[in-house]
Amino acid sequence: MVSSTPSPSGSRTSARTPRTADPAPGTARPRTGPRPRKTAGPERRAELLATAAETFAEQGYNATTVRTIADRAGLLAGSLYYHFDSKEAMADEILSAFLDDLWAGYGRIEEAALPPRETFENLVAESFTQLERHRPAVVLYQKEARHLAAHARFGYLTDAQQRFRALWTGTLERGVADGSFRPDLDVPVAYRFVRDTVWVAAVWFRPQGRLTAPQIARHYSAMVLDGIGSHPSPAGPEQDPR
Repeated sequence: MVSSTPSPSGSRTSARTPRTADPAPGTARPRTGPRPRKTAGPERRAELLATAAETFAEQGYNATTVRTIADRAGLLAGSLYYHFDSKEAMADEILSAFLDDLWAGYGRIEEAALPPRETFENLVAESFTQLERHRPAVVLYQKEARHLAAHARFGYLTDAQQRFRALWTGTLERGVADGSFRPDLDVPVAYRFVRDTVWVAAVWFRPQGRLTAPQIARHYSAMVLDGIGSHPSPAGPEQDPR
């Protein structure tokens, strides 16, 4: 900027406002405004959620602290809050992702409108597919859903349980009605058996194990639908003549 100021002799001289020197080549200019806030990349966020899910599954929700998750992730506890506002937020994202994927798969099966037995087999297969994909989340759901559902943030867990019951009992009832399943089947008992035996597999299933999730699903459906006996004689087991 150039300004004119009178000289002692009455003539006007030019005075220049001092100018900040340009930075040397290759040197970044200093910031003049507030530093922009960084956002967590999707990969890093997914890594942190995976660490939190494994920790919840191993230690339980109540026993897990933000510090524990941060330690396992190689962060300071305060740094984890930069990514998530609370432990509840992490659990919410973990469970929501699992249920969204599960219901997307179940929805495709419902839309196919297959006979009851095939629907049952497909529901089992989809359950094991999601168990393989979300194993820690399934363990968290199994252990903590009832406790967490008491909080408004997790009210959707109660809805999920009701939808799950309606879908599976409806499939069993259709099977009884069309003769696919035995007429004396106690549907509520069968539902609880199926629900518990499918999802408890999250405790022992490992993706690197001897059988894949689809293989286990086929074995499971065969045992439930066909039994584990080797076609016993209609007369029953032979009696010891002694």
